[in-house]
Amino acid sequence: MSEELKQVADLITANIINCTKEVLTTDEAARYLGVSKSYLYKLTMQQKIPHYKPLGKMCYFNREELEQWLQSNRIATDEEISQKAQQYCMKKGGNNGN
Repeated sequence: MSEELKQVADLITANIINCTKEVLTTDEAARYLGVSKSYLYKLTMQQKIPHYKPLGKMCYFNREELEQWLQSNRIATDEEISQKAQQYCMKKGGNNGN
């Protein structure tokens, strides 16, 4: 039973560190993003995800930049698209009268 408690305590500690750490290793970044390490390596090799290589070999990731990257390329909802279309049509209709 005490081994199980130690494992739970280790998991909680790891989660707290992962949630507060600003710079992440490749393992931590892959876990944070919910992707495999191989996919993360692929993204870094294709320069599709921001990362750092201070010594030229090991990759590090800034948590805030990962969050920004995750939230990039936002897809608008149908309602947002309809509202923009309606605004565009109203604007076009108003300009025809000038």
